[in-house]
Amino acid sequence: MQLTPGKLWGMRRMADSQGRFKMTAVDQRPPIKQPIADHYGTAEAPWEDVARFKAMLIETLQGESSAMLLDPHYAIPRGLDLLSPAKGLIVTLEDSVFEEDQSGGRYSSQINGWTVEKIKRMGGDAVKVLAWYRPDAPEKVRHHQQDFTRRIGEACERLDIPFLFELLVYPLAQDSEQTRDYVEMASKKTDHVLASVEEFAKPEYGVDVFKLESPVSASAVPGVANEGWEEVQAIFDEMGRLAGRPWVMLSAGAGKAEFRNILTHAYRAGASGYLAGRAIWLDAFRKFPDWSAIRDGLQGEAVSYMHELNMLTDGSALPFHEHACYEGRGGRFHPQDETFRHVYSGL
Repeated sequence: MQLTPGKLWGMRRMADSQGRFKMTAVDQRPPIKQPIADHYGTAEAPWEDVARFKAMLIETLQGESSAMLLDPHYAIPRGLDLLSPAKGLIVTLEDSVFEEDQSGGRYSSQINGWTVEKIKRMGGDAVKVLAWYRPDAPEKVRHHQQDFTRRIGEACERLDIPFLFELLVYPLAQDSEQTRDYVEMASKKTDHVLASVEEFAKPEYGVDVFKLESPVSASAVPGVANEGWEEVQAIFDEMGRLAGRPWVMLSAGAGKAEFRNILTHAYRAGASGYLAGRAIWLDAFRKFPDWSAIRDGLQGEAVSYMHELNMLTDGSALPFHEHACYEGRGGRFHPQDETFRHVYSGL
C-alpha cells in the first residue's frame, strides 16, 4: 500500500507527532440524546443541551487528543470554533438511525444532506463511517452494507481523504440478546468479529484505518500478563493480521479498566492507538444536568484517564507509518521530485 498525498496528510493530522492515534469521539448521538430526553421526559432531547455537552467535551478533552471526531448535527455547529487548529478533525458521515428488516438485519445510510464532498470542502481531515455488520445476516443485508461501504471508499479515494471505518456486530432476530443501543453486544461471537474485519479489509472498500471493537466481550479481556491472557492475545493478533492496515480500538461503552485491558492486547497485536468516547466521558455525563459537576468530572477524572491511556499508547502502540502494509513507504510523501504536479490526479 502507498498512501496518496491527501490521505497521508490526513493520517498525519489525525495522529500525534510520532504517528500514534489518540482520538476522542464526540459524534455520539443516541448515547447522549436519550439520557437527556429521559431526564426531561420528552421524546427528543433539546438541541441546546446536546450541543452544550459536546462543546464542553471539545473544550476539556482536546488537550489530550491528537484528533477529535465530530458530528454535523451538534458538535460542528456549536463546537468547531472551540477546536484548536492544531488538532485533527474527523467528521462522521453515517446516520445514527438505521433501518431494520424482519431478520433483524440493519441497513446503514448517510446522514441526510451530508456527503464525503462536504466533509472535504469544510476542511475535514478524515471521513468516519460506522457500519453494522453480521457475516451471517441475510445476503441482501450484507450486500447493502458492502455496497454502502464501497461507495464511500470510492468517494474518499476520488477526493483523496482518509476513510476511517468502524465495524460493530449486532443481534439478529434469533439471538437471545437484543439491543438497539450503541454498546457492545456482550454475547457476540469472536468469529463474527473476525469475519467482518476480513471482509472489509478487501481492497475494493478503500479503508485506510479500521476502528475495531474487541473480538471478545470486554468483560472477558484479562489484560496482558494477567491470568489467561495468552489465549485472548492470540485472537487480537489474528484480528490485527486480518485488518492488514493501521487500526485503532473503540470503547463501545466499556468501563475504564476494561478498555485499558483491551488496549494492552491491541497494542501488542499492532494497533496504532484508540478512538474512544464513553470510556472517557461517560462517568462525568452521568451527572447531567449539573453542568458544573460535569465540567469538573471531565477536567478531573476524564483528563487523568486520557493521560493514562496516552502514556500506554506512547509506550506500546505502533506508529501508523510503521505498519507492514506500507513496506517502509507509508510515512513518506511520494513522489519527492518535480514530477508531482503532473502525476497527482485532480478531481
